[in-house]
Amino acid sequence: MALLRTQLYIDGHWRQSSDQATFDVLNPATGQVLQACSDATAEDVRDACEAAANAFASFKKTTAKERMVILNKIRDGLLENKKEIGQILCQENGKPIGEAEGEVGFAASFFDWFGQEGRRAYGQVIPTVNGDRQLVCVKQPCGVAAIITPWNFPIGMLARKAAAALAAGCTVVIKPAEDTPLTALAFAAVCERVGVPHGLVNVVPCSRSRVAQLGRLLCTEPLVRLLSFTGSTEVGRLLYRDCADTVKRIHLELGGNAPFVVFDSAELQTAVTGAMAAKFRNTGQTCVSTNRLLVQAGIYDRFVEALAEAMKTTLKFGDGSIAGNNQGPLINRKQLEKVKSLVEDAVSHGAHVVMGGKQPTEGGLFYEPTLLTGATKQMKLYTEEIFGPVVAIYKFTTEEEAVQIANDTNKGLAGYLYTNDYQQSWRVSMALEYGLVGVNESLTSTCEAPFGGFKHSGIGKEGAQEGLECFMETKYICFGGLKM
Repeated sequence: MALLRTQLYIDGHWRQSSDQATFDVLNPATGQVLQACSDATAEDVRDACEAAANAFASFKKTTAKERMVILNKIRDGLLENKKEIGQILCQENGKPIGEAEGEVGFAASFFDWFGQEGRRAYGQVIPTVNGDRQLVCVKQPCGVAAIITPWNFPIGMLARKAAAALAAGCTVVIKPAEDTPLTALAFAAVCERVGVPHGLVNVVPCSRSRVAQLGRLLCTEPLVRLLSFTGSTEVGRLLYRDCADTVKRIHLELGGNAPFVVFDSAELQTAVTGAMAAKFRNTGQTCVSTNRLLVQAGIYDRFVEALAEAMKTTLKFGDGSIAGNNQGPLINRKQLEKVKSLVEDAVSHGAHVVMGGKQPTEGGLFYEPTLLTGATKQMKLYTEEIFGPVVAIYKFTTEEEAVQIANDTNKGLAGYLYTNDYQQSWRVSMALEYGLVGVNESLTSTCEAPFGGFKHSGIGKEGAQEGLECFMETKYICFGGLKM
């Protein structure tokens, strides 16, 4: 594959890590080694930061239109190579090939959007009470941005951050997830192919044994002025602390505990279709995946029956590169053991297994699509993100009870509700303590809308105008002594 790379990409050049170390990238569907990838050292990351800082000195002076041209080239490069990047993504991540290619298109949409939005980074002229002065605000890029991306959307989340940063006039150092570095390196290969100037984009993958050291380095490196991270709340807290000494701007998109509320008035099939999409996209391994499915008593039995039927007839697990399979493996052994443990705990506390509930006899990192009823707050999956193909259904009686259960968490990323009661849709949407709310819709992410959570689910927004402003500073200039 022409875009398959295994070396570090620093200042427009491919190179081995400074100590020549490598780490294996595995296919979670087969357990086979895909490639040995260069394992970045602290020296390599510092070189990447210096390259980005040197490039920023000139890149910050470019016009928004000039930056748009660069972003449009990246957009076109992603779309022209969607199939190849999708194949790389499918192999190292495990998601079905159709979802993988769709993610590449999703990534391209951010370069399209921010290429245009960068031309609308308007400043402000402030009216003054003094006739001899003018007050003006302008937007400027904040500097070198460190970007730490997750394994579950290895190019989608990279694009949502990098496109905004480049549109703002920032340069980037990207540290991809240890499980999925090849997709990020394929992105770098696209940047090289379309002629992105050296130093604007740098990619430094590393092994799990080095990730804590290099993550801390990006937080403490003075050349880095902003850190953008998508991942677990636990790691986000550590990065937040480490950024304090350099008073670094930080953006965190962290874990979720999404409620999916189905009211009696909901249209049954619409709710079932929404639940299937919200739960089983990427085999449940998304931060906005429904974690607690709350169903009102009057529709409960019919909903459980319909959902079970939909799961039986539409879900098929297996290698994502094989046509017809729509449920891939879990990303690694640790995640598989976590899902197994959560199901076992739920059953020990009284949950009923309607279907699934075990690892298939074929082995590997697959887990059967599972439907549990009788879920309660005493179970670990009430508070812990499942990140797997497991649906846990809770029964409720009143709207007030549903809102209380939905908000009974320190997370607040995404929430969903299904109802045909117009008044209720607005009332509950306003009551839910979540940054994203889908009303009769479970696929809410788009480049035009802000993405980010409340409470322990993060700081700041990605996408939309807010995503661009994340990478920009507002400078106030006072012109005095003017003769009008």
